Amino acid sequence: MFFRKEKEGIEHLKTKIRSTVSVREGQGVVLLCGAPIHSGELSYAWIFNEYPTFVQEDNRRFVSQETGHLYIAKVEPSDVGNYTCVVTSAVTNTNTLGSPTPLVLRTDGVMGEYEPKIEVQFPETVPAAKGSTVKLECFALGNPVPRINWRRADGTPFPSKVMLRKSNGMIEIPNFQQEDAGLYECITENTRGKNIAKGRLTYYAKPHWVQLIKDFEAAVEDNIDWECRASGKPKPSYRWLRNGEPLALEGRIQIENGALTITNLNLTDSGTYQCIAENKHGTIYASANLRVVASAPDFSKSPMKKLIQLLKGSTAHFECKPKASPKATTIWKKGGELLQENERYYVVNIFML
Repeated sequence: MFFRKEKEGIEHLKTKIRSTVSVREGQGVVLLCGAPIHSGELSYAWIFNEYPTFVQEDNRRFVSQETGHLYIAKVEPSDVGNYTCVVTSAVTNTNTLGSPTPLVLRTDGVMGEYEPKIEVQFPETVPAAKGSTVKLECFALGNPVPRINWRRADGTPFPSKVMLRKSNGMIEIPNFQQEDAGLYECITENTRGKNIAKGRLTYYAKPHWVQLIKDFEAAVEDNIDWECRASGKPKPSYRWLRNGEPLALEGRIQIENGALTITNLNLTDSGTYQCIAENKHGTIYASANLRVVASAPDFSKSPMKKLIQLLKGSTAHFECKPKASPKATTIWKKGGELLQENERYYVVNIFML
């Protein structure tokens, strides 16, 4: 083998006994951290020999924040010593130290040159949320120490927001947007050859509201068109509830693309309605109240004038606006007799001229 991997174990990080790792000069090596059972985000570092001396990452040494492992592309005599993995919990802000792993050089010669072998690479498909910060890691063992470069497979240049970190061992894309999605390549090469790791970043977005429903009051026999609209990737689907129960569709109750239509309202349609938009990445809710009212005609807020004085030959306007649910039908009488429309008397909606 051109490199050596320490055997892995994840339980009891503090007390786990580590065996000595023996490699040739010029060989690559991977020291496995073995994170403890945990919840929440972890970060990793390695102590070299004694605290507070930490392994300094460069083009030859890399600490993965995905696995916690330490990668040395090409071991040199100065690397001989004890290595201790330090795991920090972002939730509790506490550190856990593993047992030291001794690294020694073998005495049976120096490793010859060999092409890069990519030991740290990102998955073939990486789903990334809108607005998130995406980090992709890539690191190779090799002799000479491999160079690392990144590119988009379609040749599109990286926008200025993209940052290369850790001697090009990691690419960071802040505020991820749909145009950042695509196939990314990590190219590792030295004088002995080249290897490439590829992975596709796919864009997704949890639903978020574009249009919310609002409280509504309507008269019996009226219609209502309520539309809630959400954006997301994949496109959200919609459901409606009334008073916490799924809304039963019937001839006068229909739902299409998030829009709820109820025709010929009746008093039993009153209640609290919820529009639910969801895709596989999230669910959001919007609530509003519908109040269906019924009342007899009432002129108390818009009474008709009892006396109107006009000049002979002018036009009289009588306004009739009773409050009523459903809308009232209107007839007109003059002196107790039903008024018939003619060239002098006519009705426009609820107005008498």
